[in-house]
Amino acid sequence: MTPIVLALNFALSFAGLAALALSLDRHHRDAFLSRPPKARARGLRVAGWAGILLSLAASVALEGWNFGPVQWIGALTGASLLVVALLSYRPGWLRPAALAALPLALIALPFALRG
Repeated sequence: MTPIVLALNFALSFAGLAALALSLDRHHRDAFLSRPPKARARGLRVAGWAGILLSLAASVALEGWNFGPVQWIGALTGASLLVVALLSYRPGWLRPAALAALPLALIALPFALRG
């Protein structure tokens, strides 16, 4: 397990879970102070599942089937704890944090592929 692969996996998982959370009426209202339009909620749901699937694909591709799914579940658990903490205490910070996680994942990707 390399830390850079774990960081990539965590960032993708966090962005995906944050998008899924923001697709729900209650969390979207807490973060944006309005209900999500149906098209935005659908787009957030698709983006969320895509982020989670990309996270799984990255962990399996970079760590193999022996350890990849284990690392994926660990990163998914950590990312979900962070999403829940942000939704509980600072719901307005979830969107910027999720948007910041995507460039971090792009920065980590070349290092993960090299190592």
